[in-house]
Amino acid sequence: MLVVQMVWTLVVGQVRYSVPEEAKAGTVVGRLSQDLGLEAGEAESRRLRLVPQGRRASVEVSGASGALVVSSRLDREELCGKDAPCALRLEVLLERPLRVFHVELEVTDINDNAPVFPTPQKNLSIAEFTTLPGSRFPLEGASDADVGSNAQLSYTLSPSEHFTLDVKSSDENRKSVFLMLAKALDRETMPEHRLLLTASDGGRPSLSGTMELVISVLDANDNAPQFNQSVYKVQLPESAAEGTVVVRVNATDPDEGINKEFSYSIVNSVPAGETELFRIDHETGEIRLMGSLDYETVTFYELQITVKDRGTPPLSGHCSVELQVLDVNDNAPEVRVTSLSVPVSEDAAVGTVVALLSVSDRDSGANGRVRCLLWPASPFGLVSTFAGSYSLVLREALDRERVSEYEVEVRAEDGGSPALRASRVVRVPVSDVNDNAPSFAQAVYTVLARENNAAGAELARLWARDPDEAGNGRVSYSLSEGGGGGAVSGGGWRPASSYVSFEVRAVDAGEPPLWGNATVQLFVVDENDNAPSLLLAAGGAGAGAGGVLSGEGSSFLEPGSLWAWASWGAPAGQVVAKIRAVDADSGYNAWLRYELLEPRGKGAFRVGLYSGEVSTTRALEEADGPRQRLVIVVRDHGEPPLSVTATLSVSLVESSETVLAAADSSSGLRGVVEGGVGAVGSVSVWATNVWLVVAICAVSSVFVLALLLYVGSRCWPRSAVLSGAGPTTLVCASEVGSWSYSQRQSRSLCVSDGAGKSDLMVFSPNFPPPPPLPPGSAGKEVPTLLDT
Repeated sequence: MLVVQMVWTLVVGQVRYSVPEEAKAGTVVGRLSQDLGLEAGEAESRRLRLVPQGRRASVEVSGASGALVVSSRLDREELCGKDAPCALRLEVLLERPLRVFHVELEVTDINDNAPVFPTPQKNLSIAEFTTLPGSRFPLEGASDADVGSNAQLSYTLSPSEHFTLDVKSSDENRKSVFLMLAKALDRETMPEHRLLLTASDGGRPSLSGTMELVISVLDANDNAPQFNQSVYKVQLPESAAEGTVVVRVNATDPDEGINKEFSYSIVNSVPAGETELFRIDHETGEIRLMGSLDYETVTFYELQITVKDRGTPPLSGHCSVELQVLDVNDNAPEVRVTSLSVPVSEDAAVGTVVALLSVSDRDSGANGRVRCLLWPASPFGLVSTFAGSYSLVLREALDRERVSEYEVEVRAEDGGSPALRASRVVRVPVSDVNDNAPSFAQAVYTVLARENNAAGAELARLWARDPDEAGNGRVSYSLSEGGGGGAVSGGGWRPASSYVSFEVRAVDAGEPPLWGNATVQLFVVDENDNAPSLLLAAGGAGAGAGGVLSGEGSSFLEPGSLWAWASWGAPAGQVVAKIRAVDADSGYNAWLRYELLEPRGKGAFRVGLYSGEVSTTRALEEADGPRQRLVIVVRDHGEPPLSVTATLSVSLVESSETVLAAADSSSGLRGVVEGGVGAVGSVSVWATNVWLVVAICAVSSVFVLALLLYVGSRCWPRSAVLSGAGPTTLVCASEVGSWSYSQRQSRSLCVSDGAGKSDLMVFSPNFPPPPPLPPGSAGKEVPTLLDT
């Protein structure tokens, strides 16, 4: 290795060497023994060495060669720092004889140290805008442990549009470094600048050191807070609950510190005055609903939001929140009757408009679409005229007598989910027209009336029903004569026979009036007001035929008595006489029975119960005497029964010639005897025959009528014959050709089979009160009365 040495031999015996720093150990600094003039081997024998001093010298004397060599690392900066030159003063000791030599060792500098800044990073704070361009900020320069040119530093700054480097040199070795502002700073654009300051020395090769400049731009309140959106669009259903978050607005402020602190507020709303419906959190910007939304009232809200910082002066930003309210099916349909034309005449034409309806729903879309229907089924229908309007029209003919009022329910249902419903009841009364004539329950009424009724007595109640109302249903009654007999007098009807037929007319008060008729068949029911009477007429020829003679006008018979004769020896069952009697009544009241009143017990004669024939019970004997006196009672079947008593004198003779001989003595009696049985007095045979003919005809007529009623009862409903709960009169035809009646409880017409007679039953005239009037008949006339 080549080592440059410089040796100066001074007059005073001082040796000077030079060695570069950082020379390796073992490097020969100089041949000290030679420079001190020692012979070879003398340095070792005389123990040439360095005298230790207070600090490490990093060099030593080689004992064998006597050379000064590097023993350890030489660091000029460590040994001498910034002193230049760096000379080490060494003392060398030589013994036998003892001598001291002074050696000066200069350690020369090499560029082994780069410039070093006091700190690797320098922080600066510069206010934006308020710091003007040209402002300078001093920086600490770098230091270099080397000396000389190796320590001469130059500075450079990383490129920046805002900063430049200004270096001032006070002398060759001292420089002042300044950071100069070339352009105003904007913290919001670049809040921090990082620059690299480099210091380079003059060595070869050049070494450098760096320091980072961190420049923080101090904020000024030069920025207003800004929202991240100028318009926030939100949708909420109208059913949103109170406290629901509407939206959260967000603003930012690029300033810092108090300039970055801001608060939110609602300053205005559309519609006006709705700000209280919403609340905004001043710190977070969260907007909450503080009331209820109603789509049908307000569908859209616009809120003006302001954010303001706390700088001086404060700056603010603005945005708007547009809230669209979504419809919810929260409103049921509404049904209103806008016009109602009632009552509706029952003869109104099909298509007549009864009512106008308005149907609405405050909701929108499907929630507001409404469909309508009628319930229950009725003669009316709904016709849609235009949106939301309906007409209630007549679809079928009306009949007030069938339905006098309709309750029509209009049902509305919207299209929401779930659907909401509403209804409205429309009452439609039907007004009456006179389209119904009065009608009786029966076309023919059969009335049984007792004879001897007083004038004005009620015979029956007839009631005609007219389903119309008011005057159209108010009925008046009148009588008109019909066929079948009868006459009208000032006091009412007076029967000319037991059967009367007439018509009752019922007329309403409508315009024009309508009427209806009913036929009344009046049967006069007999009362037992006539006692039986005896017929004083001839009944046979001779004793064999049996005869009855009256004592009236006879010279040998007692007046008021009846006479008959019988022959002795006549066999049992021989008819000796026949008592004839009639009763002016009819039916049971005229049905006569004959009873033997005297003599009582077992006698020679008996009387037929219904025939009136007096016959022998045994053969007549002389012991029976010349004359038998019989008292015969004739009773009817009335209640109570009436009777008449006849006294019959029966003369017992040997033969009929005896009777004829006795008759010669009286020409009047002769004529009677020749006739068989005679009637003395003014009663003639002709009158008797007339009565018999009349009775036969009457019985036949009643029988035919009863037969017709019987057939009719089998064809008509029983309830249509006659209504009544009283006793019925049984009119009976007996086998003996007379009529009788009795009171029995019955409600139907019937014929009963009996051994001796057939009973024909018809209804009693004792009718119960008529049934209650039907609804709507208030104010009508009460049924008329048939007066006798």
